[in-house]
Amino acid sequence: EWPLRPGIHSMGLKIGIYEDYGTKTCGGYPGTKDHIEDDVNLFASWGIDSLKLDGCYCNTSEFSTGYPAVTKALNATGRPILYSCSWPAYLHDKDKVPYGDIAENCNLWRNYADIQDSWDSVQNIINWFGDNHGDLASYAGPGNWNDPDMLIIGDYGLSFEQSQTQMAMWAMMAAPLYMSNDLRTLRQWQKDILMNQEVIAVDQDPLGKQGLRVFQDPKKHYEYWTRELADGTYAVVMYRRDTSGLPRSYTATFAQLKIDAKSAYVRDLFRHMDLGVYTDQITATLPPSGSCKMFKVTPIKEEF
Repeated sequence: EWPLRPGIHSMGLKIGIYEDYGTKTCGGYPGTKDHIEDDVNLFASWGIDSLKLDGCYCNTSEFSTGYPAVTKALNATGRPILYSCSWPAYLHDKDKVPYGDIAENCNLWRNYADIQDSWDSVQNIINWFGDNHGDLASYAGPGNWNDPDMLIIGDYGLSFEQSQTQMAMWAMMAAPLYMSNDLRTLRQWQKDILMNQEVIAVDQDPLGKQGLRVFQDPKKHYEYWTRELADGTYAVVMYRRDTSGLPRSYTATFAQLKIDAKSAYVRDLFRHMDLGVYTDQITATLPPSGSCKMFKVTPIKEEF
């Protein structure tokens, strides 16, 4: 019995552990190669709830057998352990990433570079997922998810607006919501963003369909994302990227948002406010430098 387990679980928290498929972890500690079953059984005996398996100090040609071997060992323990793989993150030729095999063996997988505590890092990740969603979205669904890395809300690098945008975009991408902060020092506005039940409901929507970037202006100053939800509604994010100094008004047409409707009810998910019926388009004012508006859009069926 691991002595910290009862206390952590009694607080309603889960226990995660980091390992590496190679001979050593990225930090130089012992890896799990050649003793997978021993390590996994030990983790299960400790009451571990989540395993992150990195890919340092290993030939990537071994990933196709190594990561599934850990899957088999985890399942054999009889304990449900969330399995996070770094399998695709080390395969630099995206056309050779076997996402079908990865989705079959892993609950979530890191695709891209490690997040840093800065808005530039968050924006680069959003850009990468927007540019590559055609290769990624079809493999996401209940039980297997693309992972853009941790939420850094509550650390030091994000403003209020940028924190809202990270939360909104991770929800649109159906991303795992891992917090990297110190729970003891969170400010109230950070808690409000992280515990926003309407945004979390989008992230955890049972349809499990990953949202897509559906429009980007030619100068890449702003873009719109849409995610189809299980109840026939849509989550929409209008996201401003440029850094010029004044708030500006933006209009997203339903056609740009890929929403087949003439009119729809619109709700603001950060203000928790019904905005009424909109026809053909949504207009919103956004300040510069990484702000967004997040809406739930409910199409109104036309009666004939």
